[in-house]
Amino acid sequence: MLAPAAEPVAVADDCPALELYDVRAGYGRVEILHGISLALPRGSVLALMGPNGAGKTTLLNVVAGVVPPTSGCVHVAGLHINDVAPEVLAKAGVCSVPEGRGAFPNLTVNENLRVFSHAATMPFRDIQERAFARFPILGKRSDQLAGTLSGGERQMLSICRALVTDPAVLLVDEISMGLAPLIVRQLYGIIGQLAASGMSVLLVEQFAKMALEVADYAAVMRLGRIEAAGRPADIAAALSDVYLGGGS
Repeated sequence: MLAPAAEPVAVADDCPALELYDVRAGYGRVEILHGISLALPRGSVLALMGPNGAGKTTLLNVVAGVVPPTSGCVHVAGLHINDVAPEVLAKAGVCSVPEGRGAFPNLTVNENLRVFSHAATMPFRDIQERAFARFPILGKRSDQLAGTLSGGERQMLSICRALVTDPAVLLVDEISMGLAPLIVRQLYGIIGQLAASGMSVLLVEQFAKMALEVADYAAVMRLGRIEAAGRPADIAAALSDVYLGGGS
């Protein structure tokens, strides 16, 4: 069940873009997250890594307002967002790029951009120009159904949501899923550019190498807990231990 459409509550000024305090959450009686505490500084990329079953996507769903925490607190840009519905959270500056792409397959590229534009304040023509300047291939496919695009092109279209709404926090789930390394590198380059422009990015990724190349910070999850967090160089040993030692 989604949280009620309450309004976010300000808790402090000059806060990180995202903070989780001792967050527990799950599905029904099954607890997946066991006391997660994590902070994402503004204008930075935090790569959240770990094997399948670690709880990474559940954590993203908590931040996105899809899964309510059973205890603990979630703050976005100084706003307390527990019990805030996803549509209200989007207005507060949170945008998700979900695993498996986030575009509508039966709509054209232009029609998808028009759907995305409902959350934007800029004219549609400006939205098109911004999207096609970042991803020229989408301009060539503007009248093509999204379902007929390549996997990389669909992921580019999904990322256009972030270009359109200019969110404070961008949530990206498994951007590399099913894509060729060259396309993944291009997409990570865009993520890095968005962070350089001031956007804060929480990036969930199972395959660590490229994620760590763009990340300012990293955290390693195993079995619903944070095993280590810090600069990418600081978590190398924990990352190796989690993957080589199992934990799915």
